[in-house]
Amino acid sequence: MATGRIGVTPTFGVRWSKAPAGGTTSLSGNDDNSVPLAYSVGFENVYRNGVLLSRGNDYTATNGSSITLVDATIAGDIIEVFANVAIPLTDTYSQTAANAKFINNTLVDAKGDIVTATAADTPARLAVGANDTVLTADSTTATGLKWAAPSSGGMTLISTTSLSGSSSISLSSIPSTYINLHLVIIDASVATGGNWRLYVTPPSGSVYAVGITGGNTPQQQNAVTNIGETTIYADTATKAGYYLTISQYASSTYRKFYHLFGSHGTSQTNGVIEGGWIDSTSAISSLTITNSTPTNFDAGTALLYGVK
Repeated sequence: MATGRIGVTPTFGVRWSKAPAGGTTSLSGNDDNSVPLAYSVGFENVYRNGVLLSRGNDYTATNGSSITLVDATIAGDIIEVFANVAIPLTDTYSQTAANAKFINNTLVDAKGDIVTATAADTPARLAVGANDTVLTADSTTATGLKWAAPSSGGMTLISTTSLSGSSSISLSSIPSTYINLHLVIIDASVATGGNWRLYVTPPSGSVYAVGITGGNTPQQQNAVTNIGETTIYADTATKAGYYLTISQYASSTYRKFYHLFGSHGTSQTNGVIEGGWIDSTSAISSLTITNSTPTNFDAGTALLYGVK
């Protein structure tokens, strides 16, 4: 334990005790209790079988880590060293052989630095992370730690796409860093034609669905190409909405399950609640939004979210 007074260099005490072999004159290293011999020169007291030895007459101690006896030990002798090791106030964390538990104060050099370790008794500096990142365990890094963005959950907006001007819109390069996808289509419409269908096409795999169409009519689809292919109808100028969630979309192991709600908003006969799966183990990296007529959408926005 460090001791001292304000304005005086603090010290910590060391008690070193060993029963050396007969004929020993040089004392160093660990004692019988695995305590390393360490002292500040001139601040050590050496005892032989309980008798205080005289510095310079009975022993010499000049380097802080070893002591030389004038008279060699005999079998059964007990040598004890009581010493104080000075800790400079300007280097409170200095690592030396005398005190391997202290760390060099030059190891940290910026606000927010963290003292960590790369191995046993091997201190290291981890620089402060970027704003709003959190400290995370990572066994692949040298220190076993890293700064990373927090896993906040909820939805993250991936893209906002206008439907206007095309009858088929591709949402491509979907990142694979989320668990589920959530697609929201707002106020989609076409300018001409009678009724039209709004649906979404995954990149691969047949779609199997069971649901309820407008008027509470049960519906079962066998293998088809699209989600919502035969279910959502909208009059020419009527706005259609669409809410689709696809689970485990980035998996290369499982089929992708989904659920859907859609309506054009003016009649109960033009809505759908649908659930099913995409019969493919390929990751989904794109979706295509299409209407059943060759006419372009004249309005509508597609919002694609990633869900943690």
